[in-house]
Amino acid sequence: MANERLRAALLHKGVTIADLAEAIEVDPKTVERWITKGREPYRKHRFATASYLGVDESYLWPDALSRDQVAAASHSEVIAIYPHRWTVPRDIWGRLFAGASEEINVLVYSGLFLADDAGLVRLFADKARAGVRVRILLGDPDSPEVAQRGADEGVGDSMAAQIRSALVFYLPIRGIENIEIRLHDTILYNSIYRADDEYLINTHVYGTRAGNAPVLHLRRVAGGDMVATYADSFEKVWAKATPVES
Repeated sequence: MANERLRAALLHKGVTIADLAEAIEVDPKTVERWITKGREPYRKHRFATASYLGVDESYLWPDALSRDQVAAASHSEVIAIYPHRWTVPRDIWGRLFAGASEEINVLVYSGLFLADDAGLVRLFADKARAGVRVRILLGDPDSPEVAQRGADEGVGDSMAAQIRSALVFYLPIRGIENIEIRLHDTILYNSIYRADDEYLINTHVYGTRAGNAPVLHLRRVAGGDMVATYADSFEKVWAKATPVES
């Protein structure tokens, strides 16, 4: 059976079979067999291909790793677990975003603690000017989902007010090339903070403010599923969110 996922990944990146073959140092006919005949590459070639195309290895070859191997790789993605967001050392946030060379993603309702940090906002601007894509998703302050989250946390209308404040704090960087801000009306089960392959995942707990909920510190590992799950979640929210005009 043909590997349509691999074919689609090549098209999405805009590269040819020959380009991929040259990049990972295999014969183009070998790559063609991976696509047309569904042949499974050696693991080093699977990893090299996934890295070159910017996708997860398990997406291109979902049956390549056993359940135990996926579980072991996913376990290796966990760097640290914090019982509350306020227990995450402050320098972790700065080092996370400072280390980005390709992508910074933020998915929150308000994330006011970030927007209110002038140093981090400047860092976002500096990274964008250096070519890093910065995407920020905030909750739509007029949406019923934000109103419900405010009620669940016991803060009422202040949740929407916090989002409006965050938008004001981001005014200096709105309009900078490579920075995009959108509003979403999604029910969030986690806030996501990404810098390239490293993530901080702030879980959401009913009746508890996000700052008091646990945080997972993750880093993508080839064959792991946890980071890929959160990355996919961000993209789904991003795709249906509304851009904020500069």
